[in-house]
Amino acid sequence: MKKLLISLCVTLLSLPFYSQEAYNAKDGIAIDGYDVVSYFEGIAAKGSAEFTSDFEGVTFWFASEDHRMEFEKAPLKYAPQYGGYCAYAMGKSGEKVSINPTSFLITEGKLYLFYHRWGVNTLKKWKKEGPESLRVKADENWKKQQ
Repeated sequence: MKKLLISLCVTLLSLPFYSQEAYNAKDGIAIDGYDVVSYFEGIAAKGSAEFTSDFEGVTFWFASEDHRMEFEKAPLKYAPQYGGYCAYAMGKSGEKVSINPTSFLITEGKLYLFYHRWGVNTLKKWKKEGPESLRVKADENWKKQQ
């Protein structure tokens, strides 16, 4: 009984750390502090520590109070796919690769983020290599990690 109680306590205390790992977050702030609602307006806007919302163990920043309120109405609508990790890498290898928050795509009402540094643009690769098959594989790989 004592071992069970200790195991339960350790598990419960560890939950915030596991949920943070499910998101691309530095210091508990999702996707480098970019405003996920702004992507649905066609721009990648940096959020502010003034407008925040906690969701699934991480903090999202927003450019305005209106965006924060919009997110809180339907967080799953705005939350990035694959926890904000690179969609291309998730589809190709199942790896959690950091992103460039200005490299994004909205498809079928979902936000996908991509790595884009040092001459490597995974958004271009995503489009060239077939987003449909990469998305299916990324979904499978992401489910295995949850």
